Amino acid sequence: MDTLLLAQALLLGIVEGLTEFLPVSSTGHLIVVGDLIGFQNAGKVFEIAIQFGAILAVLVLYRERFLAVAKGLGSDAGAQRFAANLLLAFLPAAVIGLLFIKQIKHYLFNPVSVAAALIVGGLVILYAERRRHVVTVHDVDAIAWRDALKIGCAQVLAMIPGTSRSGATIIGGMFFGLDRKVAAEFSFFLAVPTMFAATVYDLYKHRDLLSLAELPMFAIGFVAAFLSALLAVRTLVSFVGKHSFEVFAWYRIAFGLVILATWHWNFVDWST
Repeated sequence: MDTLLLAQALLLGIVEGLTEFLPVSSTGHLIVVGDLIGFQNAGKVFEIAIQFGAILAVLVLYRERFLAVAKGLGSDAGAQRFAANLLLAFLPAAVIGLLFIKQIKHYLFNPVSVAAALIVGGLVILYAERRRHVVTVHDVDAIAWRDALKIGCAQVLAMIPGTSRSGATIIGGMFFGLDRKVAAEFSFFLAVPTMFAATVYDLYKHRDLLSLAELPMFAIGFVAAFLSALLAVRTLVSFVGKHSFEVFAWYRIAFGLVILATWHWNFVDWST
């Protein structure tokens, strides 16, 4: 297989893993980076492969929690409540995704739309961090079903590329009274059913594109996404205990402005 293609797979896997769980938009970064390096080979199926890598990272890091919930579903009230909250938070995006994902991808999956969403999202994060934050929930197990549903509604905004699934759920959780670290952890947990469902659906829809010849490319991207996601999640959990999300807000704004500037002055041919 072409060495350049394998290098592109490695780069995109790292981009997916590092950005999936940070409030900076993994989809937006994949669109921009993929367009910039001209990556088109089995694009959709490749994206599915690296998403599986990112999902696996969360499952590995929080395996004890997921196993405890699975074992306690039949008898433990806490496990049942946790699972119900994840289901409630998952449903809004699942419903809206099934109804409108084709239209969203047709009109908004391009670098300029991503840039606009990055900037707007950055401004929202700045506002969320600088407003008076009244914390009413200090533990994931204390999240009420109403708050879980609200976070799920916030997650719907992440269907706009550049918005960020983790950003929408984390900042949404903070607006609804969750502690910053609790909001981040619930976002990680919610990523598993959300990303798994989206990935399985996309895999079924694009099953005709699967090819054994491209297995090395998928494997490199998968492993790169898994390892970089492990790093990103561990780092973010440690980071949010001591810092705000403002650094991510400024990064989003700067990145979005760079994309718009290169588009406006034709420095880069953003053709998609």
